[in-house]
Amino acid sequence: MNFPRRRLLQLIAGAATVPALSRASLAQAYPSRPVRWIVGFAPGGSADIHARLMSRWLSERLGQQFIVENRPGAATNIALQAAVNAPPDGYTLVTLTSSNASNATLYHSLPFDLQRDLIPIAAVSRGALVLEINPSVPVKTLAEFISHSKANAGKINVASFGVGTTSHLAGELFKAMAGIALVHVPYRGDALALTDTMAGQVQATFSTVIGSFEFVRTGKLRALGVTTASRWETLPDVPTIGEVVPGYEASVWNGVAAPRGTPQDIIETLNREINACLADPEVKEQMTRLGSLPMPLSPAEFKRLLIDDTEKWAKVIRAANIRPE
Repeated sequence: MNFPRRRLLQLIAGAATVPALSRASLAQAYPSRPVRWIVGFAPGGSADIHARLMSRWLSERLGQQFIVENRPGAATNIALQAAVNAPPDGYTLVTLTSSNASNATLYHSLPFDLQRDLIPIAAVSRGALVLEINPSVPVKTLAEFISHSKANAGKINVASFGVGTTSHLAGELFKAMAGIALVHVPYRGDALALTDTMAGQVQATFSTVIGSFEFVRTGKLRALGVTTASRWETLPDVPTIGEVVPGYEASVWNGVAAPRGTPQDIIETLNREINACLADPEVKEQMTRLGSLPMPLSPAEFKRLLIDDTEKWAKVIRAANIRPE
């Protein structure tokens, strides 16, 4: 059968527009089925609670279930690998944390490249760590602690909640910038580190605000400084470490990412909705109870944070010759 030339061109043009129309209608309908949100931690931790808080809000807002799937293990690398291997269609998300920025240097043979294989969508929260000491240590301020540590080089133990964790790296950065020699003592978790600091087995620790606030309030620990660039609202009388050691800053943060290739319009939709969630007064209140603050960022800003922290902690890890357990 011979088609007139004009009719043939019309058919070709029509066929060429079908994929574009399909993509557009799919994007407009997003999400049209449940979305999986992978978290590389066991249920009940801070990152897990934040993901569940976000997913519940997004489910109600967008009319499809956002389902949290916990995949702990290998310092969250199992979860990230699962996300990297998933179809880039917007129906698999994964939690990113400040630990992932350090893992990029800490683990030399990861089967993925964090910055190449995942697209940062939105930051969720930022938290502070607190440098705390046992009250028996004869100092009252951070400046006095630094002087005391210099006078007792190699005799002051500082606990962290694990080799290569943000708690450990915050301590190494503090040692380097303050010019002091502290002995690092790693524990398996914040609670164990706090217990031994209060018992006097170690003299100091870098702990989470939420984990240690009550111990500071009751005098079982003495808070000397918070690690963030500005003072923390639940500890308003505790100075930042940067007030004594200029330029010092270390934060714990988490956010959400998707596999490389996820459509940009879906990334933008999720970023807009997550930032709307972070502006909700009830969500803000719940985050405050977790010892964190909402951190609304654009995808580009979140990517910049990831790049900057990766470079920052790479220098600390190499200078201190830190190796994973």
